Amino acid sequence: MFEFDQYLGFIAFLSILTIGFWLMIFLLTFVVPYWLFGNLMEFLKEKRKQKSESN
Repeated sequence: MFEFDQYLGFIAFLSILTIGFWLMIFLLTFVVPYWLFGNLMEFLKEKRKQKSESN
């Protein structure tokens, strides 16, 4: 049915696909929200600093 090199190729394909899937889950649930929240907090901090300097 399968030769040994085809079997290794199939296992490599499944491994890469699985790693990519979990990487996307990790990025979408942790890294992207952390990045957006950090940017928002930094933006608000700069706005408060500008407001206090102008008064």
